[in-house]
Amino acid sequence: MPEHLTNLIEELALANRILAHEGVLDAFGHVSVRHPSDPARYLLSSRARAPLLIEPDDVAEYNLDSEPLKRSTARPYSERVIHGCIYQARSDVIAVCHNHAPALMPFCVSGRPIVPVSHVGATMGDQAPFWDQAAEFGDTNLLVVKPEEGRSLARALGRHFVVLMRRHGSTVVGTSLKELVARSIFLCENARYQMQAYLLGTPMPLRPGEVKPSGDGNLSAGVIARNWEYWVHRLHLSGNWPLPAKPAGVAPAKAARRTQSRPARAASKKKKRR
Repeated sequence: MPEHLTNLIEELALANRILAHEGVLDAFGHVSVRHPSDPARYLLSSRARAPLLIEPDDVAEYNLDSEPLKRSTARPYSERVIHGCIYQARSDVIAVCHNHAPALMPFCVSGRPIVPVSHVGATMGDQAPFWDQAAEFGDTNLLVVKPEEGRSLARALGRHFVVLMRRHGSTVVGTSLKELVARSIFLCENARYQMQAYLLGTPMPLRPGEVKPSGDGNLSAGVIARNWEYWVHRLHLSGNWPLPAKPAGVAPAKAARRTQSRPARAASKKKKRR
């Protein structure tokens, strides 16, 4: 596998874990990135797994119809059409995140719009349109599983970077994976500030002329690098990165035991004797 692809796959696993650790993702939600050599493919976990647990070995390639390029017995994400349909509609999009962030859900439930109220919030753009699945498809289980549903969501996103999904969650896009991570986290911060401001009165959004320069500044390479280093450090302190090394030629169960501390192995042996 080319080194640049290996590095991107590791970065995708790291992005999943950062977004989970920062409260954007929980046991649900998913992150993908467009293939660096073939824009007609994208990378996503091959199995429906909590983002905080995603490892590089989980990542597989999909075509833009969201079909895996290699057959697998793993159960994939049911809403992967969200990613494929957006990549089909937007050639500028390099990464996609679908989430149900607690900071955003009050807006998705109420229908009240999120507006940029802080300088980092400007990374969302001037507005985040709503998509109401029921308006086009009637009563569903709210999951976006059919290609026509994915295409409808992509149309609602339009040229924006965020789309709010009524009673469901949101989908965020970026022109790079790190930009996507930054925008997703900043969007949640902005939503929390907006909610808190309602306790004091009517939030005052950024002036129209402030949105673009503020957004561009907070998505500059230097600012993203500074935040990325911070988020990786926080993840490292939590113990969720880096991943334990897998000894070559050792079965998974043995590898897991080797990563245990001596007290943990001793406790495990006692349990077996019992």
